[in-house]
Amino acid sequence: MKASNYIGRKLLAAVPLLLGVTLISFVLMVYFGPDKTFELLGKNPTSEQISEVRQQLGYDRPFLTRYAEYLRELITLDLGLSESSGERVSNLLARTVPVSIALVLPGFIIGNLLGILLGLIAAWHRGRWLDRFIMSASVVGMSISFLVIIIVLQIVLCTPWGLNLFPARGWEVNDAASYFYYATVPTLALVFVTLGYNTRFYRAVMADELGRDHIRTALAYGASTATVLFRHVLKNSLVPVLTRFMFSIPLVLISGSLLLESYFGIPGIGKATFEAITSGDQAILKAVVGLTAVLFVIAQLLIDILYRLVDPRVAEA
Repeated sequence: MKASNYIGRKLLAAVPLLLGVTLISFVLMVYFGPDKTFELLGKNPTSEQISEVRQQLGYDRPFLTRYAEYLRELITLDLGLSESSGERVSNLLARTVPVSIALVLPGFIIGNLLGILLGLIAAWHRGRWLDRFIMSASVVGMSISFLVIIIVLQIVLCTPWGLNLFPARGWEVNDAASYFYYATVPTLALVFVTLGYNTRFYRAVMADELGRDHIRTALAYGASTATVLFRHVLKNSLVPVLTRFMFSIPLVLISGSLLLESYFGIPGIGKATFEAITSGDQAILKAVVGLTAVLFVIAQLLIDILYRLVDPRVAEA
């Protein structure tokens, strides 16, 4: 199958998936999201006042009409105005998303690379003390709250009670040095909180691959440890590795940055989402929920394409 045909087929398959995901996210927003009616009216409103406000907010329009408008907003990125600040939501996203990417990208990459490396080491030594030590440390890391990790690192690295090397809050990035200054502690926090989960997952994948016949054959013919681990085990494990890596991106970008940005006072999409939740700013919430759903669909599409690159047999299935 030609690459263009394969990609075209995957694009067509992504359309109903995208419609389904956005429909579910819209239903959740409509029926479980914030309702500004009574916040605007106050106590004991009359039925006429309620009807008038709901009409102004567009809540009285048919569901399918509102969903179609929601799709139009996502496609055109004309996402309306923030109900809290009056800023265009598209401008807010353009201002905050790059900050969040710059914040979480180093920790995300380092956490996955270290997880793969530790997973390979643990799988190679499976059942021995090094494997048990790495897995025990991973469980300990998984059991510690993200907030606790942030607080401990902040005390140790950002206060006079510790080393006082980095700022406790803020984001004034102008060059590489200031970026390192403000991003180091959030990066360390993200690495610590994700490393245990990544290591356990990658260790399970690598251990399964090490048990296959072709690995035993390579070892029997005297292949070196590095050749077995990186040329055979890691290469043949790329499908589940890519799956975890790609599907983690939307989660880390939104959920990971939300706590980091809220605690460190960093003006990214996570902090904007937290403020939208507390204020009931539906315009921002609709945009974040919808675009996160779109990111998952795009991740699925990219995974399917990458599968074919790392293992052409996938396209034949």
